[in-house]
Amino acid sequence: MSADAIFLLGAAIIGLVLGSFLNVVIHRLPKIMDAEWRAQCAEIEGRELPEQGRYNLLVPSSHCPHCQTPLRPYDNVPLLSYLLLLGRCRQCHAAISPRYPAVEALTAILSALVAWQFGWSVQGVLALALTWTLIALTFIDADTTLLPDSMTLPLLWLGLLANVFGVFAPLEEAVIGAAVGYLSLWSVYWLFKLATGREGMGYGDFKLLAALGAWLGYTMLLPIILLSSIVGAVVGGGLMLMARRGRDIPIPFGPYLAAAGFLTLLVGDRLLGLLFGP
Repeated sequence: MSADAIFLLGAAIIGLVLGSFLNVVIHRLPKIMDAEWRAQCAEIEGRELPEQGRYNLLVPSSHCPHCQTPLRPYDNVPLLSYLLLLGRCRQCHAAISPRYPAVEALTAILSALVAWQFGWSVQGVLALALTWTLIALTFIDADTTLLPDSMTLPLLWLGLLANVFGVFAPLEEAVIGAAVGYLSLWSVYWLFKLATGREGMGYGDFKLLAALGAWLGYTMLLPIILLSSIVGAVVGGGLMLMARRGRDIPIPFGPYLAAAGFLTLLVGDRLLGLLFGP
């Protein structure tokens, strides 16, 4: 096996392991946020909440959501354990959501793509961090229509810090990209709200596009917005037609922004060439 193949395989294996952790983040972070909101509301209202055990990204250990049995290490091997257990809990035989191996496989594939594109470099390591965060944000938003500040804001700052050294774009372009990314969707939000009296998207979408602008620079915002809007319109329209989903049911925009941002990370220059010519 060549050195390049070993490198890509290593990136995929790291992606599998990180994908398993991302499953924990996707499942637990919204619950942690909800508990914090409830605690804040109770404090404002002068109520006391019943004491609960520690619950964070590390505690308690992974367990079956049906029978609460802690998972043994050999039942928690990314992707492999799901296949060997035929998608069922060893203890209670309840079905395990295919979402878990799907996230692990997706993270492995995208990690290998990033490694192939950027190689072993500072740019490659940072691109992996961006990719893993976008995966987590995609599934959290799909489940809850939330894009947590605890992820979008650090992502924005990390992009700006990376581009202090011009890793993905000159710092000036990164700063302008963050500002224009936020203000562009903020403007669309208010125009839509003034015209219809309804909210068309959430503030998390503004922050995510600002973060992508901070990472990739303002020149990449147009491809990101066009790609995400086209895919969002097609998927949203398909959901309304095929699943008879009502117009009043919100469709999260974050997954489309994240997907467009990832594609632009990999082939942004080609996308610009298609839009504006050589």
